[in-house]
Amino acid sequence: MIVNQFYDKGLAHASYAIIRNGRMVVIDPARDPQPYYDFAEIHSADILGVIETHPHADFVSSHLEIHQTTGAVIYVSKLAGGTFPHETFDDGDVIKLDDIKLKAINTPGHSPDSICILLEDEKGKDCAIFTGDTLFAGDVGRPDLRETAGNITAKKEELARDMYHSTREKLMVLPADVTVYPAHGPGSLCGKSMSPDLQTTIGKELRENYALQLMDELKFVQTLMADQPFMPKYFSYDVELNKTGAPNFAESVNNVVKADSQTELEKGVLVVDARPSELYRRGHVKNSINLQNGEKFETWLGSVIAPTEEFYLIGETHADLDILIKKAAKIGYEKNIKAALLTPDSATVKSPVINLAEFKAHTDNYTIVDARNWAEINSGKLFSDALTIPLPELRERVNEIPTDKPIVVHCAAGYRSAAAAGIISAKIKAVPVYDLSEAVREWM
Repeated sequence: MIVNQFYDKGLAHASYAIIRNGRMVVIDPARDPQPYYDFAEIHSADILGVIETHPHADFVSSHLEIHQTTGAVIYVSKLAGGTFPHETFDDGDVIKLDDIKLKAINTPGHSPDSICILLEDEKGKDCAIFTGDTLFAGDVGRPDLRETAGNITAKKEELARDMYHSTREKLMVLPADVTVYPAHGPGSLCGKSMSPDLQTTIGKELRENYALQLMDELKFVQTLMADQPFMPKYFSYDVELNKTGAPNFAESVNNVVKADSQTELEKGVLVVDARPSELYRRGHVKNSINLQNGEKFETWLGSVIAPTEEFYLIGETHADLDILIKKAAKIGYEKNIKAALLTPDSATVKSPVINLAEFKAHTDNYTIVDARNWAEINSGKLFSDALTIPLPELRERVNEIPTDKPIVVHCAAGYRSAAAAGIISAKIKAVPVYDLSEAVREWM
């Protein structure tokens, strides 16, 4: 028996392949199905099934494409409302891979339709469990993503109560040596305090996971709902897309228009400039947003840009553009790209450069905007009088920023402040908008 984890660090997403005697099942696949095809070929296996633990909010799954390409059966809970061809997979249902079994366990909490998959080996021993977004290393799934999305909606308090019972009645009763394979690792927005481990055991989580410690239901609900991270704009959209199934990955990516750098950009369409901030500052398109091509590009893209908005995508090289388009496709945003292009001729706007000595001596002469996340802000402000507007909220709240003094934007390292400065300067023209960038470390 082979269990293989595929890990996407950008979205902190883990998917799995299980092979037994040439038969393979994939669990929670990413948007690009090619790695699973390659793995099956290497091991001379046929992909017979794809299991979705729930309709995911943070990435687009390739379950429908794998089904259409290989004929694999899609398995999902009857509660998920999947409109794609599938077989239901709920409490008591079993998938046999030769002499091993995959057993469904309904575990509502993160979503009303969440399931876990218990793996029984060839000796009849329960040896591993694939927990989706129910149980992570050091955490459990957040309960606040399905209040307005999905086939079944539920208030976060209701789902938090469900999580209490799912963990205690379904998972914590398993043998301590059962390996836990979650769908996410640290950095995912589907939980709040995941450990660095990409797999764990029931026993370790019973000892170390805050959510599995002895407490009553009310205390659990209060603890789980507190301090959850922000919710990107794309989450509800991806839940709905995963209910129907996404279009072919390669075809969708290849359909994105590649434009010439001399192309005149249509007025009123957003421009996302993914080049390094130093290049952006030296010359960029008027009113563009600098979301740099980095490890979390797709998360920030879906946090700043709504799933209904078109945008131009600017990259430094053709290779960068190819990578950026694929990253956008991971959250279903490839359809939003009006055109992708290298630095256009119209990229002539230069960002103002802050005089750090002047700023340090007279911070009261500036309006300071803190674009960090609420958890960071609540742990302590770097400037006591800073206006706190996290980056995901900035486009909707930019009119709260006073325009009587120059504006300085900061985050914790420079990525978010680069984006925030572009958002603010697109709306506020009366005063200069400065990006404190990496210099913020002098105040940390």
